[in-house]
Amino acid sequence: MPFSPGVSAASVEGVWQALKVFEKGDVDAGKLGVTSMIGIKRTVRRFGAVLGHRAGLQGTTLLDYVAARRQIYLPTYRWVLEHRVSDLVETLRAEENLVLLDYTANGDPEDTSTPLSHAALLALHLTGRWPGIPVL
Repeated sequence: MPFSPGVSAASVEGVWQALKVFEKGDVDAGKLGVTSMIGIKRTVRRFGAVLGHRAGLQGTTLLDYVAARRQIYLPTYRWVLEHRVSDLVETLRAEENLVLLDYTANGDPEDTSTPLSHAALLALHLTGRWPGIPVL
């Protein structure tokens, strides 16, 4: 998990939600172990406005949305692609015609108008165009 050596999580979303900081709520390490995705979201309705994402469970730095995408979400998502589902990634990479569907098509971490698209990020990874970092 970025900024928290020795800490792991069950999902990328768990990391993202755990490190989110609100007006009325700091980090929530309990989100790291959620495997069902039920109850994983932390909302402004319950905790107030999002202040940023903490750079680690014990971090003192709050990252803005774009910085958090670049320093938390993208490295975590890429790590999963390379270390947990690399066999599936290679299977997809071998396909000649592949269609990936998602609710959005946003693969640009700088574009905060819509959430990042898992399909767009996977497509970028498969084609060696990961945002800001070459795919190995």
